[in-house]
This record gives sequence, C-alpha cells and structure tokens, in this order.
Amino acid sequence: METGTASFHSDSAELRRAYPDVERYGDVAALAYLPLTVSGRTIGCCVLGYDRQRPFAPEERAELTSLAGVVAQALERARLYDANARAARDLQAGLLPRTLPRLDGLRVEAHYQPALTVLDVGGDFYDVIRLDESTAAAVIGDVQGHSVPAAALMGQLRTALHSHAQGGASPHVVLAHVNRLLDDLDTDLFASCVYAHIDLRHRHARLALAGHPPPILRHPDGRTTVLRLPPGLLLGVEPDARFHTTEIALPPGSLLALYTDGLVERPGIDLDKAVGDLAERIAEAASDPLHLLPTRLLRSAGGPHEPGANSDDIALLLLQTEEHR
Repeated sequence: METGTASFHSDSAELRRAYPDVERYGDVAALAYLPLTVSGRTIGCCVLGYDRQRPFAPEERAELTSLAGVVAQALERARLYDANARAARDLQAGLLPRTLPRLDGLRVEAHYQPALTVLDVGGDFYDVIRLDESTAAAVIGDVQGHSVPAAALMGQLRTALHSHAQGGASPHVVLAHVNRLLDDLDTDLFASCVYAHIDLRHRHARLALAGHPPPILRHPDGRTTVLRLPPGLLLGVEPDARFHTTEIALPPGSLLALYTDGLVERPGIDLDKAVGDLAERIAEAASDPLHLLPTRLLRSAGGPHEPGANSDDIALLLLQTEEHR
C-alpha cells in the first residue's frame, strides 16, 4: 500500500523472512500482494493466497499485476458512480421543500422516490404554498429528462409558481405566466404540471393542467373519480398556449391525489388503465391512515428491491380535507 509495488512470496518461509512480525494466513503456502493503483493513487490491495508453493514466473507476475489494474479501475468507477449518485440525490433533496405548510382543515402527505436505474437528478417536484388561513396552492410537476439542467429548471419553475401563486391569480393564469417564463429562458426542455387552488372555507378547489396525468379525487364515501380535466399543452411548447381552470367540490373527507407519470407509466400497459388502477387502489385504502397511503401506492410501482422497479422518478402529493377544529 505504501510503495504501490507488487510483492510475491513463493513459500511461507520466504514470507517469514521478509516480514517476521506480520501475522501469516494459516496454511497458505504462497502469497501475492497486488496494490490496486489508479490515476497514480493506491486505493487498496488485492491478496491472493495459494495452498501450494508457487514460483511466480515473470509472465505470471505481469498477468497478476495487470489483473490488479483492472480491478482497481472497476472499483474506482464504482466509487465514482456512488459519489455521483449521492451528489445527485442531495441536489434533488435540496430542490424539494423540506417541510410543507400546515392549514387547519387540510392534511398533506408528500413523497418523492428517485428513479432506480438512472444516475442523474430528476425533474419531478411538488409544493404546497400557504396563501392565507383557509387557502393554499398545491402543485406537482415533471421537467423533461434526468440532468442537472432539468433540476435547475425545476428550481426556477418552483420559484415562479410561488411568486405567481402569492398574487392570488387563477390556476390557468399562473400556468400561463410560468409557460411564458420557459419561453423567455429559451430552454429545450418541457415540463408538465398540475396547479390546484384549495379553498377550505368554501370547500372547493380550482385546478388547471399542463400536459400532466389527471388528478384523482376520492370522495368522502370512498368512491374515486379520475378528473378528466382539459389537459393543456406541456409548459414550454407554445408561448401563447392557453390553459383552463376547472372547479370541483371538496367537502370534508375528500382526498385529492396529485402524482407524476412515474407512478403509472409502464411499458406495454395502457396509460388510462394504469390511472384507473391507481384510482382503485386509492379507493381500497379509504380506511387506511393517510400517512400510510404513499407507501402503499409506491409499492405498486416497484420498490428498490422488487422486480419491475421504477425507471423514472415518482412524486406524490396527497391532500385530504377535514372539518375545521
């Protein structure tokens, strides 16, 4: 490790003479110590033990030294992959809200699960913006691709949504402003989004979509409805695109589920059917505590150690109304 030079010992007697104070490996008769060196740094040592004496001819020593180089490169690539993956996850976590605001009469559960087969940071995001004591804006979206530019654009979108939401504009107006922002940024990336204005006092919500999967509403009696709202164009496609606001009733006991496409899109499965299946699972969990519902829904998308694990990010935002205390 200190010298970066391979060391070969044909028999244990030779090893004892070279290193009389070092503990030996039981009945091992010959040993090869191969430094794992990459980019001029020794990152480890590969030890090969043999049950018989071995002369270690020059050709074999060269082969073993080359083998150690291959092992070192593989380990370094794995280490760098893990480091990059951690950096990507940390960046993603930093761009998502650390906490969500609380409103009397509204319970919120949110969950983000990164793609399991993609290294780069994703563009899925969610947020809840408190407007006053009885109103809030809820948003979920998905920026195209997995990359640092996608994550940066996601951060810009969240900031823009916050700014326009605080002004009290209708959902379709907020999406129109954000859409023009993407055009001003001159980016090649698109984004989908659902924007919902929740009014707890009047017990309704107003929603607008920009090319995003439809929200799902669970009624107080446990029935679910897939909200087939005007879908709208993806943000960033057409600078003058128009969006539409739809109002729905939201009595106490209602659950509004917003999610990104990673939760429902699977190769070979019809998207409408997948959304319908999701609505059924939400209905079946009507008696479950709200905090357990994200885990139940994400399990159906394939967990990290399950066959068919998701290859896309998943963001999930659940909003449940209740009586004011």
